[in-house]
Parts: sequence; structure tokens; C-alpha cells
Amino acid sequence: MFNYIWSVWLAFLDKTNFIVTGLTVAFVWYTRSAGVLYFSIGAVLCSLAVKVVKRVVRQPRPPVNITGRKMKVSYGMPSTHSAAISYFATYILLASRYLPLHTSLQPAHAWRVFTPLICLPWATSVVMSRIWLGHHTWPQVFAGASFGVGLASIWYSLWVGGWNIVGAMGEEAWNEWLSAHNWV
Repeated sequence: MFNYIWSVWLAFLDKTNFIVTGLTVAFVWYTRSAGVLYFSIGAVLCSLAVKVVKRVVRQPRPPVNITGRKMKVSYGMPSTHSAAISYFATYILLASRYLPLHTSLQPAHAWRVFTPLICLPWATSVVMSRIWLGHHTWPQVFAGASFGVGLASIWYSLWVGGWNIVGAMGEEAWNEWLSAHNWV
């Protein structure tokens, strides 16, 4: 029974990129927030940058030792999943701690508490699953996670360092346009 549950959990973690992408699109759509859109653009840039680094480093993935599983064709260093999910977790933790809640969200302390309680274990599970599934080595996962944490920290610093003002003006203009065209 445990093996079945474990295999279902690993299959879920293996497809996390689709789940996280879907949740992000829904959150951008729901909040219509420049800050959330900015965060999402950073996540896409993180994934693209890691893919470029992979092509430069060209380190192969570990040999497949799981029955019925084929080796992935792309390179392994650094892990894109680890970078992206670490970006998400880091930025969300910083935003939950330091940024004001968006007006579309209920002003509740629960957002600040429960969001990190969900993000951290999920991100850690995704990073670890890359090892458990045999897709990456420890150094590949560590490099990916470090890349994601570093980029999220820089991206967040840029936002609070002044880009949030530009974002607020853009969000205001966008909301006025939506209201003028009866989209709200």
C-alpha cells in the first residue's frame, strides 16, 4: 500500500510544473495585479535562464535505474524544476512577509501564515522528487535550487526598489481600461 501511495505522490510531483503554472495563471487572472504578473514574468525568466545554462554546461543526467523509465533527452545541470520551484517559494515567502496584500485578497493574517506553510514543504518535496525520480543528481538539484533562490531574491529586490511604482501605475491604467470597456 505504501509503495502505491509513494508512486502516486511521485507522479504528482513529477507533473508539478503543470499544476504550478495553472495556479499561477489563475492567480494572475483573479488578482489582475501588476505585482503578481511581475512575479510570474520572473518565474518564466528563471526557467528560460536555467535552460540556457543547461545548454552551456551540457552535463548529462544520471543514468536511469528505475524500471520502465526512459532517460530524459535534455541536460541535467542545473535542474529546471528545482530552480523554478525555489524561485516560487522564495519570492512567495518574501512577498508574504514584507509586501501588503493585494486589494483582491481578503485582508487576513492567514494569507501570511498558511501560504509559506504550503509553499515550503511543496517546494522541498518537488526538489527532492527530482532525486527520487532519478532525473537529477544532488549537485544538479542544489545548483537549480540556488539559482532559483538567487534570482527570486534579486527580482524581489528590484520590485521593492522601485519597479513596484511603475507596476502600480500600469495596474491602475489597466483597471481603468477594463472598467471603461465593461470588463470588470
